[in-house]
Amino acid sequence: MTLIKSISGIRGTIGGAVNNGLTPVDAVKFAAAYGTWLKENTARGSSGANPNQVLTVVIGRDARISGQMISDLVIATLSGLGINVINLGLSTTPTVEIAVPMEKAHGGIILTASHNPKQWNALKLLNELGEFISGDDGLRVIEIAEQEAFDFAEVDDLGKVTLNDSYLQKHVQAILDLPLVDKSAIEAANFSVVVDAVNSTGGIFVPAMLEALGVKNITKLYCDPTGEFPHNPEPLPEHLTDLSDKIKETGADLGITVDPDVDRLAFVCEDGSMFGEEYTLVAVADYVLSKTPGSTVSNLSSTRALRDVTELRGQVYHASAVGEVNVVTKMKEEKAVIGGEGNGGVIYPELHYGRDSLVGIALFLSHLAQKKMSVSHLRDSYPKYIISKNKIELTPEIDVDKILIQMAANYAHEEVDTTDGVKIYIGKEWVHLRKSNTEPIIRIYSESKDLKAANDLAKRIIAEIRSLI
Repeated sequence: MTLIKSISGIRGTIGGAVNNGLTPVDAVKFAAAYGTWLKENTARGSSGANPNQVLTVVIGRDARISGQMISDLVIATLSGLGINVINLGLSTTPTVEIAVPMEKAHGGIILTASHNPKQWNALKLLNELGEFISGDDGLRVIEIAEQEAFDFAEVDDLGKVTLNDSYLQKHVQAILDLPLVDKSAIEAANFSVVVDAVNSTGGIFVPAMLEALGVKNITKLYCDPTGEFPHNPEPLPEHLTDLSDKIKETGADLGITVDPDVDRLAFVCEDGSMFGEEYTLVAVADYVLSKTPGSTVSNLSSTRALRDVTELRGQVYHASAVGEVNVVTKMKEEKAVIGGEGNGGVIYPELHYGRDSLVGIALFLSHLAQKKMSVSHLRDSYPKYIISKNKIELTPEIDVDKILIQMAANYAHEEVDTTDGVKIYIGKEWVHLRKSNTEPIIRIYSESKDLKAANDLAKRIIAEIRSLI
């Protein structure tokens, strides 16, 4: 059994002993810690907040088998703290994120383990903006949980629970209202689409989004929200063979797949080949930049293609440390018009600062409809890069920081970024070295024009690191 406490929430496998898996006790303890932090945080707010005011939290979950159980525990715990709860029921991560400010709530919790297999679940924590809480706030929540410093409400002060099932429509409508979403062009293109939603809430939300955009030919594959994932839910090529086959069988124009909480998005071309998860953001950014010039942001481990596309448009690309919170912080600093992560995470600040597959779908289809080309031709219009992912296992006594400093010094003649580990740009290639926070390894991501070149670059860097050990 596994339980991971981090600044962004608590994640673990269902069952087992307390503090060793995501048991009911752990779910209650962490929900109580979050609620306590929220009350503490609101009481010291800069706007003269009333420390006795009743707080409100928005809750939503994906379709995992354990979702109802964890949801019931979290809602009851917050109510026990005297916090009102707006329960969205089956929902998506981006839907909860937009619901928090719409409801003028004080925070939100998304019950999902994202792309992890079905035995996992998690509590992902949001602030009053509907954005993930900061690192410092996350550490405070962990501290409260470890101290069990909770003060529950008396019977007359228990929080009220309200079920609100209107946010599918509200989320979709907010996307339709965006100026860059070209519903008429999408409708005229008459796309035929296959959707693989791994039997989670994407099976509800993605077809609804497509129908609202005027797409009439939708083939649903694994769109029954039972939580019984038919394959590994991470939207990687090796897990999308059924989707690829169904596209070829039906003659569809494209395939769309999302992870269980609908914040990662990938496309499959009309011939069954992969558009490439890294290129979801590239294509959407290209479209956004063509209409609204501005800067872009992705994390240091994402493809260089976004930088290339941005610079071709005469704009400036910025890299952030790995992690959605870091991407969002950088986007705000640089006033980026589009950003995200190479894992298929599109962040469009015109809607909200969170990865959102639904807005990604609407912008991508608008782009495709206006281009009037096949998905594979669109993919081939972008610079081609391949990422190779490797790691070096080290003995605990080795000073990883010292090694990274030396590697940066060795490549001082090249462009080097030390925001998060060491990223070295060598012409159009790059290699990103990051130490793990949980085990003695160095992660080595490299990118080049093809897999062989990316692997060769990684092997060279690995050999240089070993020579320093």
